[in-house]
Amino acid sequence: MKFQIGRDELLKPLLAVGGVINKRSTQPLLTNLMLQIRDHELTLIGSDSEVELRSRLPVEGEDLDTTLPGKTFIDICRTLPEGAILQITIDGDRAVIRSGRSRFTLTTLPADHFPLLERGSQSRHFSIEQALLKDLLERTQVCMANQDVRYFLNGVLLESGEGVLRAVATDGHRLALCEYPLDTLTGELLQQVILPRKGALELSRLLEKERSEVEVEIHNNHIRVLFGDNEFISKLIDGSYPEYQRVFPSGCNKQLIAPRRDLIESLRRASILSNEKFRATRLLMENNLLRVTVNNPEQEEAEEELEVSYPVDYDRLEIGFNVTYLLDALNGFETERVQIDLVDGDSSVLITGFDDTSGRYVIMPMRL
Repeated sequence: MKFQIGRDELLKPLLAVGGVINKRSTQPLLTNLMLQIRDHELTLIGSDSEVELRSRLPVEGEDLDTTLPGKTFIDICRTLPEGAILQITIDGDRAVIRSGRSRFTLTTLPADHFPLLERGSQSRHFSIEQALLKDLLERTQVCMANQDVRYFLNGVLLESGEGVLRAVATDGHRLALCEYPLDTLTGELLQQVILPRKGALELSRLLEKERSEVEVEIHNNHIRVLFGDNEFISKLIDGSYPEYQRVFPSGCNKQLIAPRRDLIESLRRASILSNEKFRATRLLMENNLLRVTVNNPEQEEAEEELEVSYPVDYDRLEIGFNVTYLLDALNGFETERVQIDLVDGDSSVLITGFDDTSGRYVIMPMRL
């Protein structure tokens, strides 16, 4: 069995699919990519048994099912010159790749046991602009937990309700919420599903900031997203997400409004001297002035001052945060100014864009 294909048309989908495979897996099949040809269409498939990506492109060749070492195949295509043509011949457990004067012989593995994810029965589906889905994931995934024993926190919650499509993520120390009106959707709505960490990261990486629509299907235990020539499938986390609405602070009686970019730059400069493990920073607010200070175990100190809107009739307030959490939240907006709602130095704060209600971040304070 043989076929040929251009390096330039193969490389982009190959890199996309290669991002899904587990390069450190002890199971050889999970480090391989599956190649399938049907009806003059080549399908590249990458899977780690939890997340699967398929990318399709036209090709002339006989029907084929095989797997090739993923990283090696990608490296070969990446290093071949632009405009190169690959001639690939599969003979038993060997694949011969020729291009110009280059020749590579790779070991194949049978595709019979490749870990393809089952589709299951479809229950709901909807369409959404690709850019909006990407934005929902990117603005919330920074707050996902990582290998938390509370497994339902290791992902992003997607839900519809109250006239919006919403994404939520929390690691117990901070929470991110992003939502868009449901009039951006067509089709049936989902209620509540939890997309696992790797699925959220891979899907946001693959999506483009385009107005073209993606089709989203919710199956019993899987989510399937169709966009362009790509098909993304991920298992869902089976569990109930906590009542995140209770995390939002109540009784906020102080508001600080700051220029977002200036605040980010002040925090970044001050954090140069922060402890790499705890990343603690102290914020002092009074008389329309914000003072950012950072100390480290070597008794070094950084201090930044920034003019903000914090009325003189407010009490002086001092509060500590993990500076990484603050920066992640501020980078989730594109507004010129941000608003921080506060109660006191021991309570969580709510951060929103001054003229953007689509995103909200809650951060717990640190004791300094």
